[in-house]
Amino acid sequence: MGYHENKKIIEVCMACAALCNHCAASCLEETDTKMMARCIQLDMECAALCSTTAQLLSLGSPHATALAKLCVTACEECADECSKHTNTHCQECAIACKMCAEACKNVS
Repeated sequence: MGYHENKKIIEVCMACAALCNHCAASCLEETDTKMMARCIQLDMECAALCSTTAQLLSLGSPHATALAKLCVTACEECADECSKHTNTHCQECAIACKMCAEACKNVS
């Protein structure tokens, strides 16, 4: 399966990657960036995995399934961390990560 069969999952992954990048950049503007360090790290890791998962899905790669499972784990971890923070960018990121985790569970 390639792009057309996975289009919705690819779009969710790309949206999540974009929001994770936005969250990381916004966290760097917070007053206490040290307190946001774990959030920033997880945002960057999640964005990288979501982007790569989308790429492999669009290529129809046989490795996409394994990477999607890892993406689920990263998204759930990032969502848990972002949910702890009350700012808008973290809350948006948490929602996107939850959606991406659910979407990636459907990759087979």
